[in-house]
Amino acid sequence: MHRLIILMVLNLVTCALNVSAQDGYVPVVDAGDFKSRLESVSEAVQTIESDFIQEKKLSVLADKIISKGSFSFRKQNNIRWEYTEPYRYLIILSGGRVFISEESGQNQYDLESNRMFREMNRFISGCIQGDILKDDAGYHIEYLENEKEYFVKLVPSSRVLREMLNEVQIAFDKADLTVTRITMVEPGGDYTKISFVNKKLNTDIPVEKFSFN
Repeated sequence: MHRLIILMVLNLVTCALNVSAQDGYVPVVDAGDFKSRLESVSEAVQTIESDFIQEKKLSVLADKIISKGSFSFRKQNNIRWEYTEPYRYLIILSGGRVFISEESGQNQYDLESNRMFREMNRFISGCIQGDILKDDAGYHIEYLENEKEYFVKLVPSSRVLREMLNEVQIAFDKADLTVTRITMVEPGGDYTKISFVNKKLNTDIPVEKFSFN
């Protein structure tokens, strides 16, 4: 049951992109400099507000599933995903717990009591804050870039994550080093791509927005 819930959450919050010469991607010359600058930006960012567009591709369906909503982040590790189209669905991660609200009801789960929950929380926060690119984060990492963005490919080394993810792809805007796109590719080839638009940094987001009440 826990594994089913985690798969559902990961699917909701994460197109395999063919990184080739036609995309203009080349290996990053100085990955250390990129990571250093990303760390500085991450330290300066206290809050993020953004709209998002999610694209889900399932092998059993001919058409992609498109969802839209809003995203909020507040240090430390307060995350809110609110889906508004084509259905309403709310996910909040805060205080070591995850809260899920949908039409059928509401549920809360303890992140710390389950290793898979902890991995999920670490992954989502790591993507947003850039911590996932640290050498000890548990991924084999490849750094690429083109004129407009850095493109990072991560292959999980953890057996727990490999059961759910084949590869993670994160795109960073070169202008401000914020995340513009996260793509999660599952072992069977299904994928979820989530693009962030209309981003606002360091706005005043009240902590009550991450309350489970």
